[in-house]
Amino acid sequence: MGSESLAPVLVFLLLSVMASLCLAVNVTYDNRALVIDGKRRVLVSGSIHYPRSTPDMWPDLIKKSKDGGLDIIETYAFWDLHEPVRGQYDFTGRKDLVKFIKLVAQAGLYVHLRIGPYVCAEWNYGGFPIWLHFIPGIKLRTDNEPYKAEMKRFTTKIVGMMQQEKLYASQGGPIILSQIENEYGNIDWEYGSQAKTYIEWAAQMATSMNTEVPWVMCQQNDAPDPMINTCNGFYCDQFTPNSDKKPKFWTELWSGWFTSWGDPIPYRPTEDVAFGAARFYQLNGTLVNYYMYHGGTNFGRTSGGPFITTSYDYDAPIDEFGLLRQPKWGHLKDLHEAIKLCEEPMVETFGNTTSLGPNLEATVYKTESGQCAAFLANLDNQTDATVSFNGNSYDLPAWSVSILPDCQNVVFNTAKINSATTIPKFIHQASQNGTYSVASNQNGNTSGPPFSQWSWFREPVGISSKSAFVLLGLVEQINTTADKSDYLWYSVSTQINGNDPLLRDGSQILLHVDSLGHALYAFVNGKLAGSGKGSNSNNAASLEVPVSLEPGNNRIDLLSLTVGLKVSNFVSFIFQYQRVDLYSNSMVCLIQNYGAFFDLTGAGITGPVQLKGSSNGSTIDLSSESWTYQIGLKGEELGLSGGSSPLWVNGHVLPKKKPLTWYKTMFVAPGGTSPFVIDFTGMGKGQAWVNGQSIGRYWPSNVANPNGKCTDTCDYRGNYDQNKCLKNCGKATQEQYHVPRSWLKPFGNVLVLLEEAGGDPTAISFGTRETGHICSKVSENYPIPLDMWSSDHLQNKNIKPTLSLQCPSPNQVISELQFVSFGNPHGTCSSFVHGRCRSKRARRIVHRACMGKAKCSFEVSVNTFGDPCANVTKSLAVEASCS
Repeated sequence: MGSESLAPVLVFLLLSVMASLCLAVNVTYDNRALVIDGKRRVLVSGSIHYPRSTPDMWPDLIKKSKDGGLDIIETYAFWDLHEPVRGQYDFTGRKDLVKFIKLVAQAGLYVHLRIGPYVCAEWNYGGFPIWLHFIPGIKLRTDNEPYKAEMKRFTTKIVGMMQQEKLYASQGGPIILSQIENEYGNIDWEYGSQAKTYIEWAAQMATSMNTEVPWVMCQQNDAPDPMINTCNGFYCDQFTPNSDKKPKFWTELWSGWFTSWGDPIPYRPTEDVAFGAARFYQLNGTLVNYYMYHGGTNFGRTSGGPFITTSYDYDAPIDEFGLLRQPKWGHLKDLHEAIKLCEEPMVETFGNTTSLGPNLEATVYKTESGQCAAFLANLDNQTDATVSFNGNSYDLPAWSVSILPDCQNVVFNTAKINSATTIPKFIHQASQNGTYSVASNQNGNTSGPPFSQWSWFREPVGISSKSAFVLLGLVEQINTTADKSDYLWYSVSTQINGNDPLLRDGSQILLHVDSLGHALYAFVNGKLAGSGKGSNSNNAASLEVPVSLEPGNNRIDLLSLTVGLKVSNFVSFIFQYQRVDLYSNSMVCLIQNYGAFFDLTGAGITGPVQLKGSSNGSTIDLSSESWTYQIGLKGEELGLSGGSSPLWVNGHVLPKKKPLTWYKTMFVAPGGTSPFVIDFTGMGKGQAWVNGQSIGRYWPSNVANPNGKCTDTCDYRGNYDQNKCLKNCGKATQEQYHVPRSWLKPFGNVLVLLEEAGGDPTAISFGTRETGHICSKVSENYPIPLDMWSSDHLQNKNIKPTLSLQCPSPNQVISELQFVSFGNPHGTCSSFVHGRCRSKRARRIVHRACMGKAKCSFEVSVNTFGDPCANVTKSLAVEASCS
């Protein structure tokens, strides 16, 4: 190639380098905020974990995050996904971290990359690859050379990838923050003196990577400089950094809580999430991250805990399926806009907080140039208050914060929600012959043309693999299976003589099995004798069941199951993260889902395994016998989850309610773009695959404690914890399971089920997640809409609060009005009732303005609806359907 042909190439390369340098961003921090290119910033962030959704979902999730007012997307890097085998990396599909970060950058957002590499996150084994456990001499998360070598190698791998793709802000990329370690400070005391040297090493190791962006350590009060220590929790307003040179950051504002099999579903009121965030910003915080902003789904066997459900919805502003959870998303969006209006005075100075009375506070940010922003807080959890501030009177609902960007006008109050509420519902899809389900008759024929007949495969009970092995005594499960499967068979044969005391005197024979968990099935002579299961609070799965034995040889097969490997040590976990209840001076236990030495907690059948005479006291202990072991099931070995095996059986009668049965059918995906859902009602426990992709574990037979304190509504006032607001008592913890649209084909989709306990596959149904009703209730004393807030508008005293309704999908219009009332209506969405004060023309006005339209809005005032009753603060409540 000649010099003339080289010239354009060199010019192009030079321009590319110059463009890259121009886009480079300098990120530092001071005691007030993160500093981006010399400018302090007040920032809003949200957690989205890339493997808990699919690449086709990522752009929409990111767009909705940006529309919701986020500046930053925060995610962990999941070590076990990326390095399932030591030295063999995988960054494809849902694991494509680089693609995810580039999509965030394309949307104009920043990234906070939390490398960990321990992530907790209710993820299997805390995000560690299981092979770490088998490295000689290793001790996780402490000053241990084998562990530090592996941790550094993975961290170097991730940082190197980011640098190679030029994804750090210093290279023109979106990553402005990184994290090393995770919530170690809560449990580091258990590691003794080695904890401090480990943390110092981790900090030095991370900063030596030369990312040129700040590093954080969450929940690490002794984080060495230059690490920024940050707070995680339901509330972090009283958190103080460990140096007056560091800003006040909140890496995990828990927007809800995770769900565990057998427990009710926690949810966190919108008003309280907003209250927690506003209080943090009020008291000099400048970065809040919602954990989670979109929780997503634990596909495959990624859920940890153990006993964490397949759904990781987390009551987040964007729900598991990618739909907006309203009003949480919209109310927080308004909060973010209000905070941004206060940014300039907030970053220039520290707030000055004074008392306005008992449990009443005012925080003012005032600059030398005269800019002013204020926060007014009522910390009482019952009593509303009226306060005087700057010569004006302000009404403050209990447990709320008002934001005044000009120190005069309230633009937002955490307890007053302007955003409409959407009520989602599961729509069973109809075939041309009726219900869109996979129901079949006794001949195996389906109820509708979209489905083929069922096929099945009976999993052998006990040992069926040539790779089985024999050992004396009972083995621990995780060390045996290396988590290659949920399943481990324990099989033993025992000779019972005809004159054995167990068979004499009519004594009932009991099989007793003790296990570390998490679930087990007991078979005697090939027949299911009983089962046991643990729980989130007690992993142990034991059973004692009557069995029938015969003289001679009797075979006992025990199938032990894991339900996600521990991210914590529930058994020996003594320390619990606590915080002082700032408003009632009591101690509140918040979290118990992680701990020291969690990797040393085992699973499986530990014994004793005994045959006991119920009345004569005789016992045969089988624990020390010669046991035969098999890792995994025959169907797993045969690859049945892909659906293409020739071993599937078709017959006249479909076996139902039979334990250890594989099922397969074909289905047609419903049209449209709404999230696709399978309802597993009728099944027991197992795993499911669609077109070879694992949608996770299902367990609809595991019913939430019916005695739990569940309620459809929950008072947002007062300190929240994960047991305060619960729903779904007496019902299956999870019935509906998300199947991403990208996993579906128009025709010929294959559904494979592995049913462990015994279920009826014809009872399951397919459907879509849709919005049922939309509703809103806005009062005359609410702030005006944020998009109307400006100094010019504020001079116009005629501007009133506004109620707005908008159908969630672009092709929908308002088709029906369920409720309309202007006056003093009571209740909440789906349960509104008219009060004594009621405008007679409200329904007619709303009907004329909304019907057949995608959106409509109304000024909430007597100018619009008339005055049905004087001297009463009136509200407008509307509930409608979209179609």
